[in-house]
Amino acid sequence: MHPVDTNQVDLRYKFPGMSYSNTHTSSTAVDSHTSSIPVPVYRHAAPSGPWPWVDFKTDLSSFEQPFRKGEHEWRRYPQERFVNWSPIPVARSKILTQCAHTGVKPCVIYSIDVTGDGQFKKRGQGLYRVEVSEEKENEFWSQLEEEESIVRKNVRVRALFVDNLSESVLKILGTKYNIEPFFFSSSTNWIPSRYQEGVRHGVGDHITVILPFIQTIEKKNRTSNLSDTKQNERKNHIDVMAPLNLHGDHILLIDLLAVHMIRDKNSSTIITHHSAQRDRTTAECLYQVVERAGGSAYWNKIFVASEDPTFFFLVILWYALYTWDETFEVLYNSIKDLEVILNAYDFTAMADLNHCLHSLAAHLLHYETLLHDFEKSVKFVMETPNPAMEESDNRDTAEELLRRECKNLLSEIDRLRRRCSMLLGRLKNATDLAYATVNIEDSRQTHKLTMATLRDSAAMKLISYLSMVFLPASLTASVFGMNVREIAPGTLETITRYVWVTLSLTCAMAWVVVALQPYTTIHEPGATMWRRAAWPAYFLSRKINECSKSFWTKGKKISPQENDISLGPIRRRGGHFSTLMFDDVMFEEDAIGG
Repeated sequence: MHPVDTNQVDLRYKFPGMSYSNTHTSSTAVDSHTSSIPVPVYRHAAPSGPWPWVDFKTDLSSFEQPFRKGEHEWRRYPQERFVNWSPIPVARSKILTQCAHTGVKPCVIYSIDVTGDGQFKKRGQGLYRVEVSEEKENEFWSQLEEEESIVRKNVRVRALFVDNLSESVLKILGTKYNIEPFFFSSSTNWIPSRYQEGVRHGVGDHITVILPFIQTIEKKNRTSNLSDTKQNERKNHIDVMAPLNLHGDHILLIDLLAVHMIRDKNSSTIITHHSAQRDRTTAECLYQVVERAGGSAYWNKIFVASEDPTFFFLVILWYALYTWDETFEVLYNSIKDLEVILNAYDFTAMADLNHCLHSLAAHLLHYETLLHDFEKSVKFVMETPNPAMEESDNRDTAEELLRRECKNLLSEIDRLRRRCSMLLGRLKNATDLAYATVNIEDSRQTHKLTMATLRDSAAMKLISYLSMVFLPASLTASVFGMNVREIAPGTLETITRYVWVTLSLTCAMAWVVVALQPYTTIHEPGATMWRRAAWPAYFLSRKINECSKSFWTKGKKISPQENDISLGPIRRRGGHFSTLMFDDVMFEEDAIGG
């Protein structure tokens, strides 16, 4: 029976004073429905940060039980090797809780060796692929102990590709190779990082690279046939961390290379950690890719000419570059298909294309940052020489070859970045084309509406002309139909009273209409209701004043002296006075005592 692992104990019972909000879990958890990866928490990416996964608001006041080293062997990793990795940061980083359960699927480790003469050698039967179930944990630990007790003969590099990483295997590897827990926390939480630690001049060091990159997969029925509800939810926002469903037969998703290398003058070890997310690069896939690289004549010459195991690291980085190149090929074809749809003036698909274009642009901007991380990772490898090669006779040759191959890789990354910029430019051009197409169609519809309005105006004009023809006859009929004394003798009303009543009502209606309109040139700005009611008096007085001013201005002669408008003396510094005259635009200065 194994002792109880205190790292598995529920921290809410062990530290009741701590707060465990959902913010910590949601920020680092992978969405199982959309395969969206968490947003990277860069402050916890490397061991240079002195507070691994610490929340200053709660952890500083919490109490942790004292820990005694040397009593738990590998079962109390990481605190057994790294004391500051107490149960609190371990729980928050999820390096143990995100591990696979060996009861469901065992952990599988693929391995391959690079011999001293630079040849890639598949390990013997039962060693190149090892399954570590819950019952074989102690056996796996004993096997590693036995291998380390015997010096590896003629093995320059041993690579371990770990798939379905379990908690026990994580602790065994971390303890055996003294791996910083940041390697597991960064790979578990998809945090790009690169760092060197454990430097021993003439002996070796540890280097780590966590590199996200883009993987291309073909659509399947379960991913391509989305329901209408999911499509509507997807269009409400653009998540660059989620897979990009392209117009066509491909999906782009973020993959991860998590590589830790222990460089040693006797024999080096490389450990890769692979995500358990579906459609990502598996340990078996990377193992087959690296094994195939051993048959390359070009790289075989490099491994023969140099003893530096870092070239094995570069081979793994080349795999990421291949996937990037395939990604941009798919993106090129997808954008080309979108341009074909836009040129077909299919306005029924314009709403979907609008979201598609903006989603592509957002993902391409994110891909630029990932390429920048790729570039920094290659530069890190190039600028971090192997301390184990300091006393080697092959040092100069190894450094020259490493610098050359890193520059080749950087040149390819620069090509990818320029291609990404080109695709962004084409995407912007396609977006402008979509807007221009919509504007042209709007202008066409507006032109149709304008022509219809002109036709209606012509019809109304014809009606007005007809009214003008019949207006005199209607007026004559109305006048001769009036019951007034002058036309129909014996009636009581007269034409004079008719004219008087008509003019009175017309003036009253005009007064009411003008008074109720606040925005007119007759009223002054901001006039009140009572002032607007008395508008005839104000309007007449204003017109009389304007006429009188105009009359007096024309009859007055202006002398030349009156053209000089003085702004008065202006006080200046030092007791000076200045007078500005507009006639000759001169400054006349009068200085006291000057």
